[in-house]
Amino acid sequence: MIKTITKIGNSRGIIFDSALLQLAHLKEGDEVNLEVHAGGTITLTPIKPRPEPAEVTALIKDTMKRYATTMKRLA
Repeated sequence: MIKTITKIGNSRGIIFDSALLQLAHLKEGDEVNLEVHAGGTITLTPIKPRPEPAEVTALIKDTMKRYATTMKRLA
């Protein structure tokens, strides 16, 4: 996919259309890590937010509750 660098205010940027964002599983406001490699290659890597400990605990409790019978049989 070829994109053109355009002027955006006093800066330069690349516009990501909605199809590209959808393919990359990104949305407005998401953070990405940008790296410039030898030779000028640029990579953008999405930063996945870590879930809060309370969210993880709640998910585990819910899973244990829903699969209580299976867990007992496995034990």
